[in-house]
Amino acid sequence: MALFSKKSKYIRINPNRSRSNERTVTPEIPDELFAKCPGCKHTIYTKDLGVEKVCPFCAYNFRISAFERLNIVVDADSFTELFTGIDSTDPLQFPGYPEKLAAAKAQTGLDEAVLTGVATIEGQKIAIGIMDANFIIASMGTVVGEKITRLFEHATQEKLPVVIFTASGGARMQEGIMSLMQMAKISAAAKRHSNAGLLYITVLTDPTTGGVTASFAMLGDIILAEPQTLIGFAGRRVIEQTVREKLPEDFQKAEFLLAHGFIDKIVKRTELSGVIGQILKLHTKPTKGGQENA
Repeated sequence: MALFSKKSKYIRINPNRSRSNERTVTPEIPDELFAKCPGCKHTIYTKDLGVEKVCPFCAYNFRISAFERLNIVVDADSFTELFTGIDSTDPLQFPGYPEKLAAAKAQTGLDEAVLTGVATIEGQKIAIGIMDANFIIASMGTVVGEKITRLFEHATQEKLPVVIFTASGGARMQEGIMSLMQMAKISAAAKRHSNAGLLYITVLTDPTTGGVTASFAMLGDIILAEPQTLIGFAGRRVIEQTVREKLPEDFQKAEFLLAHGFIDKIVKRTELSGVIGQILKLHTKPTKGGQENA
């Protein structure tokens, strides 16, 4: 009798064995572990983007929420939100609009497409507005117009500079002519703020288009933009069909607008806080008591 028996290299499976009680182990992969850069198409480990969410390969600026931008721009614990609790209406009884608003509120944690309040940047007190493209592409409806108008009025009364980060697809079609009226409404408030001799800085972020571009986005005393930001009024295809010409590849990009005098400076996201702080200090007037006042 053989002392050792040859073992089969195959695993024998009992065909009568039930698999219903077997536990299936599914690997758990965290959501948003990797991101694909729209600029250079690299796949990036999200932690490598940092809090600023800038591509380490091509310096593309990913779109960020209003709260994320707030955390990287203003001084820590300096922000106080203003003008909350203003409810949107549905003037056209647009099908599905209330549901879309509810979904956007739940997704972003905002009550509307702009976050408004007061804060400090490098110790300089400002009135600040941050538009969030995650809220119905930051389209400008009546509540967005009301909140920004009130922000300018508050800044005029308190003699504060205004800093607005724009990001929008334009006027909100679900509110029709009511949304278009916000262009004139905000522009009038911005004019009164300017007449009071106060500073207004706009920072154009991707995308800034439509009625926002045609109104308060381009009314700033100083207009900054992030790199590669899409800035324009009508869409590229509409313009090409109208003028019957092929537009340059970089048309409506921040770099193209800078070269043609539409904006003052392109600033990297990581440097925005310092640049804005420096501008605020340069435009601050000392008072008789030695204290500085914007």
